[in-house]
Amino acid sequence: MRRAAFSCLLAAAALLAGCQALLPETAQRTVVGWADFEAAQRVVESFVPYKTTKAEIAAQGIDPYVNPAVSLLSFSDILQRFAASSAMRPEDFDPGIRACLSAGKRCTGYAIHAQRTKRDRVGNFWLDSLNFKREIDTRGWNFTALVILVDDIVVYTLYGGQPNIRNYEVTRNPLGPLQSWGDQVPGLLR
Repeated sequence: MRRAAFSCLLAAAALLAGCQALLPETAQRTVVGWADFEAAQRVVESFVPYKTTKAEIAAQGIDPYVNPAVSLLSFSDILQRFAASSAMRPEDFDPGIRACLSAGKRCTGYAIHAQRTKRDRVGNFWLDSLNFKREIDTRGWNFTALVILVDDIVVYTLYGGQPNIRNYEVTRNPLGPLQSWGDQVPGLLR
């Protein structure tokens, strides 16, 4: 009898210890060759204005027809990006931007947006399952860049983003599965 009770207790403890593995997880990423923010940054920083060509950046993976993180920008798309700074005098712009504005339709660009995030539900399996307490740990990075070309020559680059995303979210529902009962009442009264 003692042995059976001990075995049941041991089995329950093992089951509860492994329950966190049953919590859902979500991963979101743009399928690119960059493992992290710094790798993407190094690629964009390697472009030398007025020297690097469109073929050279394509060889490094910056090609909207191959890389899903790269969007092709027309001249009007580029104009919209700089419309907020229209109060600036033309001579106050970076030389690459001035070259683009004076080139008109010969100016194109690439907008790059890559990201990799992972959301893990952590904490107690039973509290999460019964909706008493949900803990979500999010980690990752995102990278954005703008590359402007005139006649297939890079004239301007700019990058930014979040090299280190780390969010921890806790949701507590003191009533657990009954917490949202108020949302169900109007449907029941009809």
